[in-house]
Amino acid sequence: MPHIPMLASLTRHKLTVLLLVLQVALTCAIVCNVALMIAGRTAQMRWPSGVAEDELAMIDSASLDDGSSPLARHAADLDALRGIPGVTAAAAVDALPFNGNNWGNGIATAPNGPARLVASAFNGTPGERQALGLRLVAGRDFRPDEYVPLESAHDWDGINHVPATIVTRALAAQLFPGQDPLGKLVYPGDKPVRIVGVVDRLLRPALETGDGNEYAMLFPMLPDDSNVTYLLRTAPLQRERVLKQAAEVLNRLDSDRILRHAQTFAQLRSDYFRHDRTMLGLLLAAAAGLLLVTAVGIAGLASFWVQQRRRAIGIRRAIGATRRDVLFYFQAENFLIVGGGIVLGVALACVLNLALMQHYELPRLPLPYLPLVAIALWLLGQLAVLGPALRAAAVPPVVATRTE
Repeated sequence: MPHIPMLASLTRHKLTVLLLVLQVALTCAIVCNVALMIAGRTAQMRWPSGVAEDELAMIDSASLDDGSSPLARHAADLDALRGIPGVTAAAAVDALPFNGNNWGNGIATAPNGPARLVASAFNGTPGERQALGLRLVAGRDFRPDEYVPLESAHDWDGINHVPATIVTRALAAQLFPGQDPLGKLVYPGDKPVRIVGVVDRLLRPALETGDGNEYAMLFPMLPDDSNVTYLLRTAPLQRERVLKQAAEVLNRLDSDRILRHAQTFAQLRSDYFRHDRTMLGLLLAAAAGLLLVTAVGIAGLASFWVQQRRRAIGIRRAIGATRRDVLFYFQAENFLIVGGGIVLGVALACVLNLALMQHYELPRLPLPYLPLVAIALWLLGQLAVLGPALRAAAVPPVVATRTE
């Protein structure tokens, strides 16, 4: 069938066509940005932490006896925990990836210089790196004489007393691009700290949008608070048993304490991303609902137009139009309408993305998203119009000319 009657038919239904174009445009704009958010959150949930996730378990201990020495208590607890069968390493730590206990420091590379970036601090007893399972790619571990209590001065001022630090590869590359970071001085506080080692990767305790989630530093600072997290490394299949025995051992050593959050690292990760999974479910439901409403709108409009044009269809069939011609007519008509909505939707998607970038730190919408969503909407439109188009193509010429 020629295209002139098709365009003429569309111009006779300006309002209906305009509403459908706007619906497709809105769907395109929202789905593009929803797909970007889903992809970003899904990728973040799969980020490797850098630690031996399948081998780690942890338990929080809060002592009720303020008169005892925290350092001595931690040492006694760790000695007992290392004696549990199956435990290959143990350490007292103050932060872990995904536990939310984020202590960020502005890092400068010159005395009194501006902070180049913010890195998360990880503090723990000797053996922390081995317990975490961090892969040392350069340098060495901390020496015993380098450890200082966390509050060796006052108000968390221990950062000004540590002589050494171990940094992540990502942090080293950002601070000293193209250079060997070993031996370089950084300033997380007022005093210089020398980089003695580099680990492959270690995620921050609380993730953020952007590229800084692997900016982390290990410091030889001993947790000296009554609240501490005991980290246990063991064989993957023994974690539950070890956790149960760890609680018994700690209570036997000191019953005047509260034990909380006995869990594996897998459970810690799962809990951290619980709200993200809920959000992903809502975003998927919203996108699917919007696509469904658009498909129903396209199918409903096509069905209405088939009923309105039964006589015209019959006349065209009578003068030689085949069923394939009628089917092609409705599919081409839908292709034009959806195409107009997609062109407008692409522009709206970019505008919406700019607003989300400004207010919610969403990344820029990658160009491949636009044609992928456009193709998906065109296919959806063709599928939605297929049923009404087949019914129109099945109308016999004689029946059509006798209607009305």
